[in-house]
Amino acid sequence: MKVLVTGANGLVGSYVIKQLLEAGYEVYASSKNADLSSFAGERYHFRQMDFIDPYAVLEVFESIRPEVVVHSGAMSKPDDCERNQADAYETNVAGTVQLLLNAADHKSFFIFLSTDFIFNGETGMHKEEDATSPLSYYGRTKQEAEEAVREYGHDWSIVRTVFVYGKPLYGRNCFLTMLAGKLRKNEPFRVVNDQERTPTYVADLAKGVIAIIEKRATGIFHLSGSDVFTPYQMAMQVAKFMGIAQHRLEPVSSAELNELARRPLKSGLDISKARAVLGYEPVSFEEGLRKTLGE
Repeated sequence: MKVLVTGANGLVGSYVIKQLLEAGYEVYASSKNADLSSFAGERYHFRQMDFIDPYAVLEVFESIRPEVVVHSGAMSKPDDCERNQADAYETNVAGTVQLLLNAADHKSFFIFLSTDFIFNGETGMHKEEDATSPLSYYGRTKQEAEEAVREYGHDWSIVRTVFVYGKPLYGRNCFLTMLAGKLRKNEPFRVVNDQERTPTYVADLAKGVIAIIEKRATGIFHLSGSDVFTPYQMAMQVAKFMGIAQHRLEPVSSAELNELARRPLKSGLDISKARAVLGYEPVSFEEGLRKTLGE
């Protein structure tokens, strides 16, 4: 089975590709930039593609004719989206629509990676059927992209996730690895302590995506961790794991941090459906942290 993965150079995309290859799929990785991976073999292929370019997308789809599309590429930094709204819309909404139009020609199973930021976070532990009400422009673009996916005429699945972390296979750091670097250098760092999350170990998320493909599971699924932490509590767990008692981490409120994009205060996801339908079971945050920073 041929699977096209966008956002191949990102944390999520790289782990999805790795697990697809391990499961025996023929994988077509794509990114608007050059291939950063060291993946090789007859079943691995790379296509440089900017998915907001209709001609590039058409060429790739016509040459591959994918049976499954995993769309993990996005403009995902909320403050960048708030600052550059035209770019965020073009990437997150128009780009998704462009992929959907081409996927429809081949009746591809379309899997879209979304976010907990489509919720306002007033209640927390959101279920798939809960009403969405994003606080940020990033959340609004992902909500609108979800609406486009739901109108797709063939099989589709939407995967919402939260605060993804893990050891980068290549590319940039995640929050925890970045934080570990600051702790080693004893650098000061302010970390928000009034926003609750259910942090997601990236290999678990990828495993959930593979399960969706294997089971041809359609609809909306919440895939995240089950433990609830604030970013500051996560940071303290990192410091404890590293054996650093004296540090310069400072807990602050969202108001004190004053980020450009508003974040939901309680944005954890309920993963009951994924457990029942997909057999999804995430590792604990403690275990995910060990896998991320160990060795």
